Amino acid sequence: MRLESIPVRWRFFSVIFMLSFLSYLMRQNIHVAGEHMMPELNISELQMGWIYASFIWGYAACQLPGGILGRLFGPRKTLMGAGFIWILASGLTGFLPGSVVTSATGVLVALVVVRFFLGAAHAPMYPVQAAAIERWFPVGQWALPNAVSSTGLTLGAALAQPLVAIVMINWGWRASFYMFVPLGILFFWIWWWYARDNPAEHPAMTEQELDLIYANRNSLTQEAGFGAWKSLLKNRETLLLAAAYFTQNYVFYLFFTWFFHYLVTELGFSILETGFLAALPWITGAVMATLGGLTCDALCARWGPRLGCRVPAMIGLTASGILLYVGLYSPSPYVAVALLSLCFAGTQFAEGAFWSAQIFVAGPYSAPACGLMNTGGNSAGIIVAPLMPFLAMHIGWVPALSTGSALAFIGAIIWLFIRVDRPFTPAQQAVSAAI
Repeated sequence: MRLESIPVRWRFFSVIFMLSFLSYLMRQNIHVAGEHMMPELNISELQMGWIYASFIWGYAACQLPGGILGRLFGPRKTLMGAGFIWILASGLTGFLPGSVVTSATGVLVALVVVRFFLGAAHAPMYPVQAAAIERWFPVGQWALPNAVSSTGLTLGAALAQPLVAIVMINWGWRASFYMFVPLGILFFWIWWWYARDNPAEHPAMTEQELDLIYANRNSLTQEAGFGAWKSLLKNRETLLLAAAYFTQNYVFYLFFTWFFHYLVTELGFSILETGFLAALPWITGAVMATLGGLTCDALCARWGPRLGCRVPAMIGLTASGILLYVGLYSPSPYVAVALLSLCFAGTQFAEGAFWSAQIFVAGPYSAPACGLMNTGGNSAGIIVAPLMPFLAMHIGWVPALSTGSALAFIGAIIWLFIRVDRPFTPAQQAVSAAI
């Protein structure tokens, strides 16, 4: 297939996909490297939980500010600035603890601070990406690119598991952070070279494709000035989506933070074997994310956005709740891994529906709206990272992790009340608000 035959919007999206892939390579590596960091740096499981949580604190706290920056400066500049901090913080994670900072307290503080700033820098990624997708893709065709971006992140996380395990065993855990510095420089140079904030600005864009992208937008939320995003703080649908996304991400963060550790300490797999087995949820998630996006867009075209987003979201959340519980209580370690992988796939099947729903509601304010939704979602990670080892000390890892089942079912129920067919209406006083 010739490059010219691929729509420009999908060529542009391929660069976003690449950054999403890199994002999870760079954030997931510590959950593998942590198995060697803990004994070498004398860090307990509970302390490691706080280190994991510090990334999520920065990530959750800066979701809305990141979305506002994306709205103010545009996707191209916002992600380029964030990328510089990604690269720097990744290198410092390997360089500071145990080398520059040697005391036990100093190591803990250094890792918490660096991981917090890494999380803050990653925060604009998905709100800004959602805003770019809203601008670059036709109305009602937003779930698939958002879902494919989730495919990118799951593939990045999947590769991180065995890649970091191999690098760590052969060259030490520090090398697993250093190797992303040159890779990050390369990927962000490509982003700066190819990306544009609006499709009309891209030199390869055609009039025909531009007409397709801009068609049927009159019924959506209309542009009403920069300050209108403030009304989102009281928007019913955005707040309900944030609450539902909290429940889904509670399950997501069980895998993101402690799944590797669970396979090693509870199911008895070796580090290297776990590196490959821990990739399975992310691989199945990659497949189901794309399928979920296709399903959501097809159902939106057939039934409208309200049911089109609701049905795949409820199916994915309900399935993940059931499979998480059954997988954790499976007597066979390999069956447990298979069922838990399908549990994670359920969360990813629902992923595109969340982002598409928020774009339907917010339109040109998708960056701050998705930032607000993702704040709710990633608040779950702040809780999960330290809560799981605390609960495990008192009731065991299996009962601790199984709390995710109840949250998944609650999320499915919340979707019964979400009305995606109600576009956000900016408050009148915000219409003329200045920067």
